[in-house]
Amino acid sequence: MAGTVVVTGGAGYVGAHVCLVLAEHGYRPVVVDDLSTGHREAARFGPFERLDVTADGLPAVLARHAPVAVVHAAALSDVAESFARPELYRRVNVAGTANVVSACRSTGVPRLVLLSSAAVYGPADAWPIAEDAPLRPISPYGESKLAAERCLAELCSGGSGLAWAALRLFNVAGAAPGAGIGEDHAVERHLVPLAIRAALGTGDALRVFGAGHATADGTAVRDYVHVLDVAEAVRAAIAYLGDGGAPRAFNIGSGTGTSVLQVVAAVERAAGLPVKRTLEAARPGDPAALVAGIGLARRVLGFRPLRSGIDAVVGDALEWESRARAPAARSTG
Repeated sequence: MAGTVVVTGGAGYVGAHVCLVLAEHGYRPVVVDDLSTGHREAARFGPFERLDVTADGLPAVLARHAPVAVVHAAALSDVAESFARPELYRRVNVAGTANVVSACRSTGVPRLVLLSSAAVYGPADAWPIAEDAPLRPISPYGESKLAAERCLAELCSGGSGLAWAALRLFNVAGAAPGAGIGEDHAVERHLVPLAIRAALGTGDALRVFGAGHATADGTAVRDYVHVLDVAEAVRAAIAYLGDGGAPRAFNIGSGTGTSVLQVVAAVERAAGLPVKRTLEAARPGDPAALVAGIGLARRVLGFRPLRSGIDAVVGDALEWESRARAPAARSTG
C-alpha cells in the first residue's frame, strides 16, 4: 500500500524521520506542523501545511490531500514542563488528539497511527514491560498520553470506520546518517545528546542522577530505540491497519536495557573523548528501570529494531551533533 500519509508534527524529531522513511518506501508524506517546537527545514520530504492540530482547519487539509493514513506525532513531551503547565499538555496532547480523530472521521481517512509513550506505564513492577502492564503515569505528560490513547479508542468505537494503532515509544535516540535531521530541541533533556555535548564541549557537564538504584551499576536503566527503527514501526503499523489489523497498542523499543553509565561509556567510545559529568542524588519518582517488552510488536507488526544497539544509536547521534553544532550549521530536526 502506498499513497499520501499526513504526519502531524512532521517537522519535529521523530515526525521528520517518519516522513523520511515513508518517502523512501514510496509514500507521499505531508507535514502538518505549527513549528512551535519543530523546524521548517526538517519538513523536506513532501508538502508542508502550517497548522496547529487543535485548530479548525485540519479537515480541509485532510480533504485536500486525501491521505490513506494519518500519523499523529504532534505533541508536547517535556515532562518537567508538564508539571508547570498541565492544562497546556491536556489541550495539545488530549484535545489535539480528539481534533485529529474527528477530522479523520469527517473526511473518511481510513487509518490513524498515534505516537504514544512509555510514560503511560509509570513505575514498573517488573521488566521488560508488556502492553498489559498496569497504566499508572506519574507525570501530567504521561497522564496526557494515556488520556490521548483512551480518547482515540473511545472516539473510534462503535463502527466508526477509522482503524487505529497506538505506538508506545520508549527512549528514542539516534539520527538518520547524512539526512540532515536529528534531535534539536530548544531545551534538551535527553541523555544521549546531553552526554555527547558534554564530551564534545558544546554543552555543560552531564548531570548523572542517582547511584543507588537497584541496577548493576546503580544508575537508571532505560530502553534506547533508534529513531529509524521507530519510523519503520510506524510504516509497519500503517500496513497492519491496511490489512485489517485490530486496534491495539504496541510497545516500540529495543527490548534491551542500558544504564546511564553504559550510555556514557558508549559516547566515550564513539567520540574518543571523556564525558564530563557530575553525580547527583536520584530524582524522586525516577524508576530504576524501564525496558520494553516488544514481543507483541515482533509477532504482529514484524518489528525488528535492527539499528537499536547502543553503539549504533550513539554513533548516528554523534554524527548529527557534530554537524549540527559545527560553525554555520543550521538546525533541521
